[in-house]
Amino acid sequence: MAKWGLLGCVGALILALIIAGAWFIGVRNHFVTLEEAVNQQWAQVESQYQRRYDLVPNLVRTVQGAAAFEKSTLEAVVQARSRVGQVAAPGAAITTDPNAMAQFEAAQGALSSALSRLLVVVERYPELKANQNFLELQSQLEGTENRIAVERMRFNEAAQQYNTAIRKFPASIVANFSGFKPRAYFKGTAGSERAPEVQFNFGTATQ
Repeated sequence: MAKWGLLGCVGALILALIIAGAWFIGVRNHFVTLEEAVNQQWAQVESQYQRRYDLVPNLVRTVQGAAAFEKSTLEAVVQARSRVGQVAAPGAAITTDPNAMAQFEAAQGALSSALSRLLVVVERYPELKANQNFLELQSQLEGTENRIAVERMRFNEAAQQYNTAIRKFPASIVANFSGFKPRAYFKGTAGSERAPEVQFNFGTATQ
């Protein structure tokens, strides 16, 4: 009887270990899925920011052609774009460092502000408002800013789902053991679940 009792205990222990191992693997795989969703969404954010970054030189060249266009406004855009290049995001890894994320967001925000000021100043230059190349660039920038807002919101949603999952007990034990780190949010507006509102003041173009 003692022998069978011992075998029963060993069997129960093995079964418990198998169940615990299966649970651990299942939870870890769930975290991997959520983490990949965050990384994928970050790639979408980067893509839209890169699109805007690439549009700026053409915009500057077009605006430079206007007589007496304010030099300081153009310089502010060029300098803001340069700062963005200096803090270019090294993939989704930036989202695990709140300070790096804040620097990235601040640089992008400064470029948004500089572009907004430029497009407000353009209202004083009818020849630019009637320039087809400028109108096309303006439209592309407006569309890109809107897509940036959407992708930022989606990133925050994905990051929030991931962060919540890795903090819940007892799954947090798996997260800590496996090295899953929280992701930083975009904080352009109150509430990480909201996308920052686009404040570009695009005037109505006239031919």
